Amino acid sequence: MANMKRRTVLKVALGGAGAAAFPVLAGGAGSAAAAPNRGPDLVGVGDTSITVEFDDKLRSRVALKGANVTRFDAGEALLLGNRTIDAFAYRSHQTRKTWHPRHGAGIQVTIQGDSAEGVRKTVELTSFERLAGMVVMTVTYTNLSGAVLNVTGWRNGAHELLDAPGGFYTFSGTTHEDRRDWVQQMTDGFAQENSLGMVSSDYGGGTPLATVWRRDAGLSIGHVEPVARILRMPVRRTGGGASIAIEGDTPRALQPGKQLTTDTTFLTAHPRDHFVPLQRYRQYMGDIGQRAPETPSAAVEPIWCAWGYERGFTVEQIVGTLPKVADVGLKWAVLDDGWQTNEGDWDINTQKFPRGEADMRAFTKQIRDAGLRPRLWWAPLAADPDSNLFRQRPDMLLLDRDGNKQVVTWWDAFTLCPAYEPTVDYFVAQARKFIRDWGYEGLKIDGQHLNAVIPCHNPAHGHARPEESTEGVARFWKRVYDAVHKANRDAVVELCPCGTAFAFHNLPYVDQYPASDPLSSYQVRTKGKTMKAMMGSGSSYAGDHVELSDGGDDFASSYGVGAVLSTKFTYPQASPNDPYVLTPEKEVFWRKWVGLYKKNMLSTGEYRGELYDIGFDKPEAHVVAKDKTLHYAFYADRWHGKVELRGLGRSRYRLTDPFNGVSLGTVDAQHNTVKVTFEQFQIIVAEPIS
Repeated sequence: MANMKRRTVLKVALGGAGAAAFPVLAGGAGSAAAAPNRGPDLVGVGDTSITVEFDDKLRSRVALKGANVTRFDAGEALLLGNRTIDAFAYRSHQTRKTWHPRHGAGIQVTIQGDSAEGVRKTVELTSFERLAGMVVMTVTYTNLSGAVLNVTGWRNGAHELLDAPGGFYTFSGTTHEDRRDWVQQMTDGFAQENSLGMVSSDYGGGTPLATVWRRDAGLSIGHVEPVARILRMPVRRTGGGASIAIEGDTPRALQPGKQLTTDTTFLTAHPRDHFVPLQRYRQYMGDIGQRAPETPSAAVEPIWCAWGYERGFTVEQIVGTLPKVADVGLKWAVLDDGWQTNEGDWDINTQKFPRGEADMRAFTKQIRDAGLRPRLWWAPLAADPDSNLFRQRPDMLLLDRDGNKQVVTWWDAFTLCPAYEPTVDYFVAQARKFIRDWGYEGLKIDGQHLNAVIPCHNPAHGHARPEESTEGVARFWKRVYDAVHKANRDAVVELCPCGTAFAFHNLPYVDQYPASDPLSSYQVRTKGKTMKAMMGSGSSYAGDHVELSDGGDDFASSYGVGAVLSTKFTYPQASPNDPYVLTPEKEVFWRKWVGLYKKNMLSTGEYRGELYDIGFDKPEAHVVAKDKTLHYAFYADRWHGKVELRGLGRSRYRLTDPFNGVSLGTVDAQHNTVKVTFEQFQIIVAEPIS
């Protein structure tokens, strides 16, 4: 390569719908077989979606549908403290057809290059035809230098999405203690580390995908390992655009002749927002067994929760509210925090239930007699300092490398290790008792500490690796899920990680995913779009208590994204300043939304998140397809003008506003706009008439 007089580009356009299925030659785009390997400029693989090109230093450039969206960047690098090895002279490549028993047909390209420091980089890129626009990557670094290399980490998928008018938005599936929006505009100076590790003693984990996008193009990165990994996905607003990468800390002395292989990561190029990349991620993970369970029918029934009465509730208050709950049209009645003596023992508070378990069984019967389903609040994997569990079983504690306990801040408790078998057995037995013995038909499992944990160094546990605790969180949820459904196959397991982004590896063992203490209606909607992408059509995303939305009554935000409706109203008034009391005026409003929800059941429809961009489309738009009818929802503080109805088929459609009961005319795919004036929301139903 030393005598090259021009930049040599290895063009690797990988996978996806509409792709030339196998390698094509630069000498003829329709060729079906590869030519002899005469150099990197002679081999290409065609596709209508993503293109990745490598130059003679193994820097890479990304194109979307043939248009470059990045420059040549040092996409993969080995990190050695303050040093970065990111320039590798091209050495060789191989291109071959591949078949994966789960992912299907694809193309695999392996590229090698050597650095001046004596490190050989081998990049293995795989794309599958059914996963449009997604490139899966592993990188191996071989130390050929003859000296020990003190490696601190690695970086994959590092690119700068080029600047364009309108700026950028970003999505992160990672946890932040301040419970910030998952989707944010990238203002000047914006930077977010996006760690998948613990950002505090009880906040951490998440879905391993981050996205940056502009109006016409986006890039997403993440990992597709079958277990949780502690990685970072930093995004930044730069002078030239928006940067993104995935990074891992792998401190080790890399001996001469030895290799370091990164986690399996991916890069996706796409138009619009993060919805389609999350779908691709879900499809890939589903192929390897990480998929949502079949949703129980009870998981889409609307919810009333007794948390409006908070911990000071009385059983008489709750029982007295049940007739109104049923009359409004709700189906679940949730007993929230305050029924127990402490977090850990989970003994029944006899001040509220004097006869203990006998009263608890009588209570669940009263709920069923009212025509409702009983659900119980629970926060496992924690032990209060005054609990018998903490005093008698200190061996269950999760300890860091210095032997420190991990605090669960909300309850002033301590985290227990999810990968220690006695811990697992203890909480599985509790879950089984709640369902089988007490008569509950669902669990509301709550707490930010339930999303992820630090590596555990408790010597009593005999972990082969400290990371077993991190990887063991998902296995803990599987054991709980299996026990609950063995006790009642129709039961519903809800997991609420208190404002944090859901750890994806836990979700195959959950039946319902709430908005998790949203701070705004915007969070209800953006979390809804995210969870519908991750968990697929028919999954049960709940809007959480409507009282947490804007104005405390924004059912429209839950309804429009196909979320299960939920409320924590009190009735009658619990105190003189009770903010949650169901007044006669509220009751009319609550009934209207619950009736509309039950009539259309958008929670069981197909959320069409690919049709609208959550950042750039104004007004904000969502659509759910149910049979052949499309249900649109638009949101803005105020709007007067046209809205576009995307996704229409060949029919002509009759438009109605179901909330106000008015006709809005007719449209078809060629004439798909309608002029509306609204404040906060506009619901439009498009029903085919021909």
